[in-house]
Amino acid sequence: MAKPARGGKRAFGEALENEAANFLLRQGLTLVCRNFQCKLGEIDLVMHNEGTLVFVEVRFRRSSTYGNAAETVDWRKRRKLQRTAQFYLQRSGIANRLPCRFDVLGIAPDSSNGSLQFDWIRAAFTMTDS
Repeated sequence: MAKPARGGKRAFGEALENEAANFLLRQGLTLVCRNFQCKLGEIDLVMHNEGTLVFVEVRFRRSSTYGNAAETVDWRKRRKLQRTAQFYLQRSGIANRLPCRFDVLGIAPDSSNGSLQFDWIRAAFTMTDS
């Protein structure tokens, strides 16, 4: 995947999220919602997997020099995602009806051929992790 042009960062991010969604669909998950936004934050993908609601944070890194994409989800980002997910659950009326988990999907280009490599961390953290 090519480097985004100036002003094309949003389009590049959307393309990566499409790739992420397609990857997870191939793994058997079902798409519920893309880019859920509220004043608390944004959740890239909300998916369903075998009776569990999955909140997915998509991260891209051009290089693993400073760590992989999943390692960029620090405690502040986790807290923001947890609060946004709680709002999503309350707003949709499904709070306490389904088990939930937070997955992180790291995406990076393969250095040998430029194809995308996916690093899917299931249950990377929970609603109560800080």
